[in-house]
Amino acid sequence: MKGTDHSGTHTDATDNLKEELEKLKERLVKAEKQKDELLLSKLSADRERDEAQDELGKLMDLEVEQYKENLVIKENQERHLNTVKQQNIELQREIQKLQDDLAAKGSEVSQDFWIKRDIPKKKMKFTGMENAGNEETFLNTCCLYHIAAKIPFSLQQRQALLTFEEEDVAQKLIRRGKHTVSLDNGKIDLTAMPVTLETGVKFELHVTISGEEINVSDIPDIQIPDEWIRDKLELNFYKSKQGGGEVKNVSYDRRSHTATITFLRPGVADNFMRCTTHPFCINEKRFMLSVSPSIEKHLEKFQIFSGISKRTLLLSGTHEVEEDEESMQDMIEIHFQKPSNDGGEIESIKYVATGTKLAYFEEDTETVA
Repeated sequence: MKGTDHSGTHTDATDNLKEELEKLKERLVKAEKQKDELLLSKLSADRERDEAQDELGKLMDLEVEQYKENLVIKENQERHLNTVKQQNIELQREIQKLQDDLAAKGSEVSQDFWIKRDIPKKKMKFTGMENAGNEETFLNTCCLYHIAAKIPFSLQQRQALLTFEEEDVAQKLIRRGKHTVSLDNGKIDLTAMPVTLETGVKFELHVTISGEEINVSDIPDIQIPDEWIRDKLELNFYKSKQGGGEVKNVSYDRRSHTATITFLRPGVADNFMRCTTHPFCINEKRFMLSVSPSIEKHLEKFQIFSGISKRTLLLSGTHEVEEDEESMQDMIEIHFQKPSNDGGEIESIKYVATGTKLAYFEEDTETVA
């Protein structure tokens, strides 16, 4: 019978316990270490949280301050905008007032340069020929007028105008100023003054009468398309018994009831100038159109001039006298023709006893009406 060795088993159990104990210690050390790391992490997280809360608080405070500043800025901008709007309204009123004043003054200024002169009828005579520069010039009738408007001067009651043949005579008498003229019943003192003229104008008027176009007016207002009216006008003037021809173009304006007809063949336009009206049938109705030449007018070399007449003087200062107008004019003329009175040859003289008369001056010669 064999015996059992219990000491070996006990030893193995003790070793196992020791191993377990060592493992537990290691685990405990690890756990403590993890705990310390967690504590450190928590402390770091708390610190970061506190810093974040502080930063958030600062940002919130900054946002509140920024909001308040924005409110102040917005209020200031609104006040400034209202001020600017008010200033703009006042400026617009002022601009409108200035524009009205400028328009009124411009109208006044423009009226100073308005020209209204009746050009008298004159006989025309042939003076020469020029070679046509191109076909268009040959087809058209071109006229050139040189116009110089006479300058009116208002001669008042008991005033006289004297125009001398020599400029020096008039200027000497003006420099002398006072003159005593002997009359049948006494003497009168006269003052010689220069004649300041109003504004005068000169220009060239160029007139071109087209040999290819005519103007048509009084076109009836019929509710059909414009293209149809153009076609009917073209057909009408193409087949006209007045000497129509092929039409190159029709320019029609419904608003003004007018049209411009351009013919392809030269000379056709002249055929319609013999009569100022032309029949026009449309929609079984007959109308009469007004026909006129196509005329282009423009000004060139327009000049405005003013100044003082060098050979003419104005006499004033006469009081009421017994002599009639013709006698008074004769005595003035006799006095100022004498060289002893610094006078000279008089080209024209006009004395006005009562009322007002107009004297007209031209650029080179001066005449009295």
